[in-house]
Amino acid sequence: MIIKKYQAGTETEAIMLAKEDLGKDAIVMNIKTIKPKGLFKIFRKTQVEVTAAVDENQEIEKKSESKTTEQFNSQISEKLHPDQKKEDEEAKALNEKLNSLAKLLEEQIEQQKKDERPSDKKEVVQQKEKAVSGQKKDEESDKILESDTEKKEQKASKDAIRNKSIDLIMEQLTGNEVSYTYAKQIVDEITHTGNVRTLDDMLSGVYQKIILKLGQVQPIAMEKEDKKPKIILFIGPTGVGKTTTIAKLSSKLILEQKKKLAILTADTYRISAVEQIKTYASILSIPVEVLYEREEVEEVLPKYKDYDYILVDTAGRSHKNKDRMDDLKEFMEGFSKYSTSVYLVLSATTKYKDLKKIVSLYEDISDCNLIFTKLDETDAIGNILNIKLDTGMALSYVSYGQNVPDDIEVMNPQVIAKQVLGGGDGYGSGR
Repeated sequence: MIIKKYQAGTETEAIMLAKEDLGKDAIVMNIKTIKPKGLFKIFRKTQVEVTAAVDENQEIEKKSESKTTEQFNSQISEKLHPDQKKEDEEAKALNEKLNSLAKLLEEQIEQQKKDERPSDKKEVVQQKEKAVSGQKKDEESDKILESDTEKKEQKASKDAIRNKSIDLIMEQLTGNEVSYTYAKQIVDEITHTGNVRTLDDMLSGVYQKIILKLGQVQPIAMEKEDKKPKIILFIGPTGVGKTTTIAKLSSKLILEQKKKLAILTADTYRISAVEQIKTYASILSIPVEVLYEREEVEEVLPKYKDYDYILVDTAGRSHKNKDRMDDLKEFMEGFSKYSTSVYLVLSATTKYKDLKKIVSLYEDISDCNLIFTKLDETDAIGNILNIKLDTGMALSYVSYGQNVPDDIEVMNPQVIAKQVLGGGDGYGSGR
């Protein structure tokens, strides 16, 4: 069987081509429409393709002219479509023209690139750089915004922690009767440094600040300043424990420091006061002199010119009794020729308001160092810090019981600071 395909403008024309080529007995096996393809399809028409077949043994009528199948098809096509060849030639020519035009455009573009001025290139580069820079700035702005937001959140969290820490420390200090003014002053001095980040940082800073504010303690000097005996006077209101404090210090000076000392007492107003001090002196084997008048000072002191220390117990004076305070001042003037130190004895159990009045009156009499007694009878010792900051007087000793000579020692600012902050055991608690 012989199978061939034929194309024409219409189905009828394609079948006619097949019949003329294969004969009238040719069988049409398939017909399909072929759409033009390629760049110039708009200039071509749709074709119809016919697939036809004929038996090989069947005689095919031939035309008198001997032609090839292609020539025959060409002739038939020319007869049926005399304009088709012309259209193909026109399309080919148009294609050549378009190709030439495209080539010309490419050459012109290339030449334009070569002729482009450096300034133009620079401007283009600058524009590109500006665009990239703008994009980077936008990205950086976004990052900065995110960073700022994160920083604000972190700062808010830190501020909340810091404020809570401040509240806790302020509550602890004022709960131990540190005045609000001094408590706030201490906390502000710590927080304003900018180095406080946690509660531990703040506690550590406040602890160190309290120690600094308590200052250097000044106990009884262990060496004499000159050949004369060192005279130490103990003053203070009634009931604070002056006599017991003298007994404790006398014991330490004799037993621990091996010092030679005598005791003078002017506390003749209180019943059994003289007997009490004589009892302590007898145990320690030290002399005691009772003074009733100021003039007796000049008579007694020469007896003990070779002694290391002379401890003087004065009568308790109410800060509300001006006459008694004047008597004390006059009595103390009798020791003006000698090397003296004055210790103001105060009870840690006294209210801050009363302590301020007491101290203000005794300040007018003499410069003093401070001794606080009865620390075993109170849990709040903030008044020690308050009075220190009010007066600037040096701290010296603390006492916390009736045992002689054990329940007294040189004040330790670290212990006071810890107790004020609620950490550690205080004096008199078996530390």
